[in-house]
Amino acid sequence: MVSIFVRSLVYNVLFYLVLAFWVIVGIPTYIMPRWAIMNIARYWARSSIWLMRVICNTRVEYRGLEKIPKGPLIVASKHQSMWETFALLQFFDQPLFILKRELKWIPLFGWYLIKSDMIGVNRGAGGRKLIDMARGAGEEVRRGRQLIIFPEGTRTSVDAPPQYKSGVAQIYVESGVTCIPVALNSGLFWPRRTFMRYPGTLVVEFLDPLPPGLSRREFLTRVSAVIEEATNRLVEATRREQAQLFGRVPSAVSAKV
Repeated sequence: MVSIFVRSLVYNVLFYLVLAFWVIVGIPTYIMPRWAIMNIARYWARSSIWLMRVICNTRVEYRGLEKIPKGPLIVASKHQSMWETFALLQFFDQPLFILKRELKWIPLFGWYLIKSDMIGVNRGAGGRKLIDMARGAGEEVRRGRQLIIFPEGTRTSVDAPPQYKSGVAQIYVESGVTCIPVALNSGLFWPRRTFMRYPGTLVVEFLDPLPPGLSRREFLTRVSAVIEEATNRLVEATRREQAQLFGRVPSAVSAKV
């Protein structure tokens, strides 16, 4: 455990140093087209994932990449850690995120979000504003972007009861495009509210796409069911592996995360 603690500490320090490095290197992209900023974001994602493998011995396995459609798309992902907020964007040429508007106020980093046309949302806004946001997101997707969205709205602990929000269904209806669900087990390697990073195989699984044209109710029922079933399967398989590796599941990633 001491070794994992030290590796986690080293990784976290380097993670933010690498982030600062790419923020500075990418300054010239402020006056360039959006694709330039997206390339910097992909370099940051890949370098952070590489560091996690080298320092923490956390390997990543991507499944179902062949299922990702080209063009406009909704990517509805399980959200267990910060990891997927940067890792998923590397697979899409025009990724789009909906994020807290306050993130756009951060010097340098926030300017990237503005330049790359990410959608800022006031979580305390009324229903009318949120409907307008969903329509705006749908318009952006129809223009050819890939919306990466976390239907539960926030990070959830590995064993927390799922609470899918209706916003993703509204955007799905507004955009009229395919949605690809994503399951993962990242919370077992990058848990919430701790800097510990655990070794093993982090799995991201792209599931069968859901076609456009479903009703909001049917879409929300189907997307939540397939994500939860696949995520639970990945988590249980990983816990068995961790039990063999550690002799038990590490307390920080147990059912009480």
